[in-house]
Amino acid sequence: MEKIDIKVGGMSCTNCALTIDKYLKDKGLKNVKVNFIGGDVSFEKDEQISIQEIEKGISKLGYSVKKEDAHLHHHDYYGFLPFKNNLQRFWFCIIFTAPLMLHMIPFLHIHFLMNPYVQLALTIPVYIVGMDFFGKSALKSVFKGIPNMNVLITIGSSAAFFYSLYGLLIGRAEQFLFFETAATTITLVFLGNYMEDASVEQTQSALKKLAVTQKTMANMIAFDENHQEQIFPVESKDLRVGDLVLIRNGENVPMDCKILWGEAEVNEAIVTGESIPLKKTIKDKLIGGSIVETGTVKAQITAVGQDTILANILKLIKEAETEKPPVQQMADKISAIFVPLVVGIALITLLANYFFAHQSFAESLLRSIAVLVISCPCAMGLATPAAIAVGLGRGAKKGILFKNARSLEVFKSIKQVVFDKTGTLTTGKFQIANFNTSIQEDEFKQIVFSLEKYSNHPIGKSIATEWKIKNDIRWKNIEEIKGLGMKATDMNGNEFIAGSYKTSDKLNEDDLHNIYVSKNGELIGWIDVKDELREEAVSVIQQLKNRGIKTILLSGDKKEKCLQVQEILGLDEVIAEQTPEQKLQYIALLNAQAPTAMIGDGINDGPALAKATVGISLSDASHVAMQSAQVVLMNSGLKNLPEALGLGKHTYITIKENLFWAFSYNIVAIPVAALGFLSPTIGALIMGLSDVVLAINSIRLRWKKVV
Repeated sequence: MEKIDIKVGGMSCTNCALTIDKYLKDKGLKNVKVNFIGGDVSFEKDEQISIQEIEKGISKLGYSVKKEDAHLHHHDYYGFLPFKNNLQRFWFCIIFTAPLMLHMIPFLHIHFLMNPYVQLALTIPVYIVGMDFFGKSALKSVFKGIPNMNVLITIGSSAAFFYSLYGLLIGRAEQFLFFETAATTITLVFLGNYMEDASVEQTQSALKKLAVTQKTMANMIAFDENHQEQIFPVESKDLRVGDLVLIRNGENVPMDCKILWGEAEVNEAIVTGESIPLKKTIKDKLIGGSIVETGTVKAQITAVGQDTILANILKLIKEAETEKPPVQQMADKISAIFVPLVVGIALITLLANYFFAHQSFAESLLRSIAVLVISCPCAMGLATPAAIAVGLGRGAKKGILFKNARSLEVFKSIKQVVFDKTGTLTTGKFQIANFNTSIQEDEFKQIVFSLEKYSNHPIGKSIATEWKIKNDIRWKNIEEIKGLGMKATDMNGNEFIAGSYKTSDKLNEDDLHNIYVSKNGELIGWIDVKDELREEAVSVIQQLKNRGIKTILLSGDKKEKCLQVQEILGLDEVIAEQTPEQKLQYIALLNAQAPTAMIGDGINDGPALAKATVGISLSDASHVAMQSAQVVLMNSGLKNLPEALGLGKHTYITIKENLFWAFSYNIVAIPVAALGFLSPTIGALIMGLSDVVLAINSIRLRWKKVV
């Protein structure tokens, strides 16, 4: 199955997303995800279905398929008329609607505006524009079985227009004069949609800043026939892996690269959330999108396009945006039946007011139109994605990556956090403190380096870095045994092991060292390393405890060392000397007691991270740990853990507030309109503002204190 990502314009509410979702699933596509706010659509397809066929089908539904990097507005839709967005439609319509609205002011009577033919002439252009947008969208949604909110606007404005036209044709226009209702409804809904567009786009502002940094100019280095260095500007998108670039003081790093010459202070805040510049020198890696604040470097491009760190971050965020947390699924089910339900309520309003409340047919019709235009299914669909977009954007800005929307929601109930020790609570930057061997020192170092250079464990990586040599041993086979260490066989059949005490407990009774090295079942040496606690570890643990969250150390390290860490940090509980299988079992036990988050970075933490209610990994963690975790803290950002927990909790609170407003608004607004307390004109304006309220409440999450 091939995964496809496309951009779709024209989605205005959840029902639009449901229409596309239903179409794609009916075509046999798998893992369909649709985000109506950003226009991101992804799915998996086999070779039998062409992407051209899918794009053509989406276009027939009334939506437009765009390039991946295209800028989308919430309500972009291209009809026959030359309008590109709702603001343009509003300005066109208000020219004709304004005179009609003057007529509606009680103390201001302009005689010629009372003429029904003048009102008809002013209304026709507005109605045509309205039907070009609302009408066509409504018809296509009805034919596809999932009517959207444009059905309500179309029915309401058309009822007012044709009722007035009927009165004009039978010569009783003064009793049927609702042309201004049709025109003002369409015009004010365009205004409301524009305000909604602007508000919703603000919810994604942080993500757009990330996307913009992908597009920059670069100074490419090339060599002429005389091997003289030549520098010329190119767009970053034209760079390829292996290209050489010059990055000067104040310039953006165009793509992921490795420094070949020079040194610099680099601000990686765009990706890691850390504004303090980091010193970078030869062989250090630079993240595309970061800024060289001081210094000049020459670097080689290591990743471009979708393979860069920034592109992968954006990809993770887009995938998380299209995820639907459980709290949204109920709202989607209601949205799917909301439009037919409102049409039914409007019909009941018309009949009940006319036959039982003894209102005139004109007044009854006005009330039913008010019901149609004030109802807002968009609010229920917008409640969750708007909050999630802001939450994901704020997280990305702080170096906190949520890989799915579910992790944002489940953070609300986390009662205990489990920490790995090495590389999580400690720096993971080990130094060899002492070693002893029964063979030649150089031979011992060669064996250890040759084994540990393949290790994913922080201790192994540190030893390999410190004892790096050129003439390493070529192994016949080598493997890393989770929770134990490295095991290899050389070309002569000799077996070597470098690992924890458990790998040599039958060879030695001294269990006080970090690494034990054996050859063919005989101990040939040991190594001690020293590590330091992270500076932020004490404050992080204290913040969690202040919030009533239990802190637990779960490690494969010696109990004595784990107890030393507990004493310094004030951890509530320590579970030491655990294998990966034991860690997994213990996490399962903790999950049964209360929702549990685990943070780790080692290959042996992968299963436990996946098992936890929420798995959290550090950005310099092993690939397995990052794949298993639902949340990644960039730049070794243990200090961002409390904010990650707080942001997840407050995003869920914002979602609940939004849903409460969306349901409350419709529950209150529909009866008020049905009883005649609101005109269709006011209803149309309030309907647009209801979505603006949700967007503003979501945007508030960008500055809200969460820790």
